[in-house]
Amino acid sequence: MVRKEVESAKNEVMSKAELEQALLNNFVNLQKVLTNLAIKFEDLSNNISKILQLFEISAKSFAEKYSGGGGSESDKEFLKKLDALLDQNKTIAKGIMLMEERVRQRTQPPPMPVETNRFNPAEGNRFEGMTRSKPLPKY
Repeated sequence: MVRKEVESAKNEVMSKAELEQALLNNFVNLQKVLTNLAIKFEDLSNNISKILQLFEISAKSFAEKYSGGGGSESDKEFLKKLDALLDQNKTIAKGIMLMEERVRQRTQPPPMPVETNRFNPAEGNRFEGMTRSKPLPKY
């Protein structure tokens, strides 16, 4: 009877150790996946930036070509649509960059405690909760 209890306790300790090892392995694998996801988001935001540059260059060259007023009504309509597309792409790029930053924040250790505002300690840090993203390229 005592032998069965000792074996049962030994199996329980082994299963706890195995459980801890499995949890550790899952946590490491989750960190790898999140890191990979952050890298993919960064690549995606870089590709979107390149697309935006391409649209900007093509819009400028198109505008220079038809800036003398020689463009027809359909050309002006095309330029308006191209500008709208540029604005949409900038919005999408900003959104993706914010998503990337959120993923990066989850994979990094928690930040140091925030200092209070020295002018008004009751106010705290007024920028708390705001995310900082990469600026979009200027054209």
